[in-house]
Amino acid sequence: MNYKTAIILCGGKGSRMGQLGKKLPKTLVKVNNHPIIWYIINGLIRNSFNHFILPVGYKAKMIEKYFSKNFISKKIKIDIIRTGSDTSISNRIYKIKKKVISEDFLLLNGDAIFEFNLKKFFFDHQNKKSGITFIGCHAPLSYGVVGFKNKKIVSFEREMNFNSVSSSKRKNFKAYVYSGMSIMNKKVLNHSFKNFSNFEKELYPLLIKKYKSDFGSIKGFWHSIDNMKDLDSLKKTNNLNKFRAIKLIEKKNKKNEYKLLEK
Repeated sequence: MNYKTAIILCGGKGSRMGQLGKKLPKTLVKVNNHPIIWYIINGLIRNSFNHFILPVGYKAKMIEKYFSKNFISKKIKIDIIRTGSDTSISNRIYKIKKKVISEDFLLLNGDAIFEFNLKKFFFDHQNKKSGITFIGCHAPLSYGVVGFKNKKIVSFEREMNFNSVSSSKRKNFKAYVYSGMSIMNKKVLNHSFKNFSNFEKELYPLLIKKYKSDFGSIKGFWHSIDNMKDLDSLKKTNNLNKFRAIKLIEKKNKKNEYKLLEK
């Protein structure tokens, strides 16, 4: 079987989730009767991923128990690896890097729900022979913003969604919002990053200098759940309606055999 690997980071404590975070790992927090990880795995399967690596830490047993009863199929491979409750992201990835099967793999956080054409990002990444492809998104800005058009003020908005920013101190500089999702070639895992205190801030600049880098923006749905406010706003959105129709895993018989069903 040809495997397409995704590493789902889900070992953190979810300290910004209040009392809910004390009871559950964030990836098992429910949204409309399903845990966040259910949406993530379903979305990845629909985009042809069939190998999932979960470096777990906080309340690892709960995640293991969930997967002992869900997503059981010979058509997908799930590796759940205990990496420690207080382990850095850098060290978590270092501990599981030998489990990566596919030449290119997806790295993503276990606290964002999405629905977009991830296959295209993966195809473009491989076609361009990139070392790393960053996936951008729209995100709400917590400040009030004054809108201009042709040098004239036209609006004032709060919590406006944006996908890029410019800097008054850096001429001709434009930065895009990073979704926490990136596609990488397996060779980047050969770098010595085990002791990096901040995986993204320390490793990504090195990869940008050493390898061909690419970027693409999500055209679709993406919602990160960082705190209770994010969870509440997600529950109110109509974007989750499409997920109710996705039934990729269905019990086949009493022997606990399952089959994949396409939408």
